[in-house]
Amino acid sequence: MSNLSKHVCATIQEDKPAPYQKPLCVQYGLNHVTSLIENKKAALVAIASDVDPIELVVWMPALCRRMGVAYCIVKNKSRLGKVVDKKTATCVAFTKVDGKDEKKLMQLKDTCMTMFNNNTESLKRWGGGVMGLKTQKRLEIRARMLAEEAAKKAKY
Repeated sequence: MSNLSKHVCATIQEDKPAPYQKPLCVQYGLNHVTSLIENKKAALVAIASDVDPIELVVWMPALCRRMGVAYCIVKNKSRLGKVVDKKTATCVAFTKVDGKDEKKLMQLKDTCMTMFNNNTESLKRWGGGVMGLKTQKRLEIRARMLAEEAAKKAKY
């Protein structure tokens, strides 16, 4: 091999481009975000509150709690859509950010963990405890019948 060919081979090896790195961006889409949560690659997940039907995302907070991923619930699908340059988005996931924004992401993640993930008070609340009109009338009739029966037994 001549000196010229050695030199050409050496310069080709030096000019080899760096390996491709994915750009830092927000991931969206229900299936994609779910796989990111399951693989624990998501740092923060934002879920829209007005998804119709709600069954599409109602299980996602439980999955986030189980996998230890911070999540938050935001007001509209359209707000999440603006983040990803779409009309609407049901959920988005933040995986990585620039080094200068890492501190802000960690603060946001800690806030979401305390407000949503670790909030056991919201898990124990199962409605307002107000019964419907039919049930209230039914219970009144039952209470009246029991009172009449107790009065009859008291006579004997």
